[in-house]
Amino acid sequence: MKKLILVRHAKSDWPADTEDFDRPLADGGHEDAVKMAKFLKGNQVDIQYFISSPAVRALGTCEIFNQDYQVSLHTDQKLYSPSEDGIRSVIYGLEDQVDSVAMFSHNNGISNFANSISEDIFHFPTCGVAGFQIECSSWSDFDLAAKKLLFFYEPKSI
Repeated sequence: MKKLILVRHAKSDWPADTEDFDRPLADGGHEDAVKMAKFLKGNQVDIQYFISSPAVRALGTCEIFNQDYQVSLHTDQKLYSPSEDGIRSVIYGLEDQVDSVAMFSHNNGISNFANSISEDIFHFPTCGVAGFQIECSSWSDFDLAAKKLLFFYEPKSI
């Protein structure tokens, strides 16, 4: 059994003359990421591995989470402006010894992907987190595996 945790980056800022990729976290986004990471860790949400979009706001969110988790952290360009197929290809690239992974990405891609694997309807707010149980022993079986929503959290509700 595997666990997939999808995280939309925390609230970002958009300073003048800043490219989309380089947008930093806003102060409130930083606070939400700290709050969400502590909430997940405090509720024994096990995460063994982090993969993030390399965009500043997503990677910054991931790094804040990793202050609590202290796990291996990697980036993948496919998580920036993600498509459903791009997210799937990142999942297929996971080593099978990884049982729980958190992916830090962007909307609309992360919401579309969550909706494609769940009967629940998602629109991720900034720093929203959805956890899924995936009934497989190999990530290569992801598409055919049964998937069950375990939780959906957003900063304003925790």
